[in-house]
Amino acid sequence: MKKILFLLAIIIVSGAIIRTSDFAYLAEEESYSTPESAKINNEIKTINEEIEDRKNRMQKIQDKQKSYTQAIAQKQKDKSTLNSQLAILDNRLAKAELDIESVEIDIEKVSLEISKTNLSILDKEAEIEVEKSKIEKVIQLLYKEGNIDTLQILLLNNSLSDFLTQVKYLENVNQAVKESLDNLVSLKENLEEEKIQLGKKNDNLELLKSDLIDKKELLKAELESKETLLTQVNSSEAEYQKLLAQSKEEQQDAAAEIASMEKLIRAKLAALQGKKLEFNENGFVWPVKKNVITAYFHDPDYPYKNIFEHPAIDIRAGQGSTLKAAASGYVARAKDAGMGYSYIMIIHGDGLSTVYGHVSKLYVQDDEYVVQGQTIGLSGGMPGTPGAGRLTTGPHLHFEVRKDGIPVNPLNYLQ
Repeated sequence: MKKILFLLAIIIVSGAIIRTSDFAYLAEEESYSTPESAKINNEIKTINEEIEDRKNRMQKIQDKQKSYTQAIAQKQKDKSTLNSQLAILDNRLAKAELDIESVEIDIEKVSLEISKTNLSILDKEAEIEVEKSKIEKVIQLLYKEGNIDTLQILLLNNSLSDFLTQVKYLENVNQAVKESLDNLVSLKENLEEEKIQLGKKNDNLELLKSDLIDKKELLKAELESKETLLTQVNSSEAEYQKLLAQSKEEQQDAAAEIASMEKLIRAKLAALQGKKLEFNENGFVWPVKKNVITAYFHDPDYPYKNIFEHPAIDIRAGQGSTLKAAASGYVARAKDAGMGYSYIMIIHGDGLSTVYGHVSKLYVQDDEYVVQGQTIGLSGGMPGTPGAGRLTTGPHLHFEVRKDGIPVNPLNYLQ
């Protein structure tokens, strides 16, 4: 009996008495919730509503864009008249304006998503601090009571029932530690994922801003295209039909000449023993500074599709911009057509060739070898200027890539 009392005295002096109240809060701990987290949740709810509003607006714009595309396609089937051509240009203008509005709304939407993610990160960081605090408290209690064995717990309780209750609380403490640690790991993983997604959204936002600049440049090109046409024909149907006939003939002659010259030059090169044309393995470089593409390969919305197909891409380039060889090759044709359609055609290896249209000034000649990136001329396209041709949408480079004499999409080859 004296030994038991002596042991009890030591335990009491050392402060190693286990109190149910020390651990009870862990079992009764409520889920994380503070006025600050409630505020964040309300802000996230408001942002979600705004994001949904942007989505609805985007859907309406997409419906309008679809109707303009259908209108353009319908007008392209109509007989080619000045009025139908102007209608096509007007629809392209309206569609371009919608494209700008669409990108602007998309930018707003991504900005809202970024704000939402930032709020979510703040909330997660606060939850992490709470979980860390809980773990610290549990570890402190475990450290404090760490030297108590089963006999001591039994001696400090009045009955077996009290003893079992005390053991249960210790089990609860261990479970609380495990759950807090698991929750902390999960919160940190979620936080890291949120930060990764935030980075992607920021990157997407920068791309959208760049796209917006391109769309505005494209709208400018569409406006110039309409003004150019009206200037060329002086709002006269007769003048338009005359220009149309001349343009068709000019394009047909150029296409026939390009096809003929390619066969001729390839046969000539094949006859030269030991003369092998090497294709640049790094692919094609952009012949002008990478810029807005105003018309794509076989573009269904091409403004003059009802006149002829578009076997190239049109790259927006200021009048007189430097033209560079997309790859090393042999100049098959460097045609100076005066006030007509001037172009340069270069033969490359692997059955590929490139054509550069609306050239205002030529720096190379037929039968000349050029290297990739070499300056070969200056761009054009301004109506009424050398090399522009009969019918043009304004300053740009018409760029073709051909494979075995057949036009293919240049974007599949450009770096």
